[in-house]
Amino acid sequence: MMTKRIAFAALLMLVASAALAQINLPPGKWWRRAELIRELNLSEDQQNRLEAVFRGAANELIDSRAEVEKQAVALRAALDQPQLDRNEIRQIGQRLNDARGRQFQRELLLLVDMRGVLNDQQWNRMRTSLDRLEQRRNQQQPLRPRLR
Repeated sequence: MMTKRIAFAALLMLVASAALAQINLPPGKWWRRAELIRELNLSEDQQNRLEAVFRGAANELIDSRAEVEKQAVALRAALDQPQLDRNEIRQIGQRLNDARGRQFQRELLLLVDMRGVLNDQQWNRMRTSLDRLEQRRNQQQPLRPRLR
């Protein structure tokens, strides 16, 4: 029973991770940008609610991103040592993995809370807008040679 729960939780995390990776909200306070306000037809109340959601999550987001960076720096430092300590590297790697998991969870909950402010039509417009933006970015990036 416990194994099934763990497997289900892992599957849920994988699916949620893939979903979050597919939905890259515009950076910054997108709900205050005139073009998105018009395109999504955001009301003043929705803008204020989105601002409140963001403010409520801001400190945790900053802390979680900083912890990921801190653990990544520690891992790089441990790997740069002339004598590698496999156990220490494993422990740092686990802390980095845990920090990334906490960051993902916080970002996912922020997305869920923001999605809760938008109606279905606004959400669909947002997704369409983001898809167009992603296509433009992909077209503008030159092809890079592959390293072997």
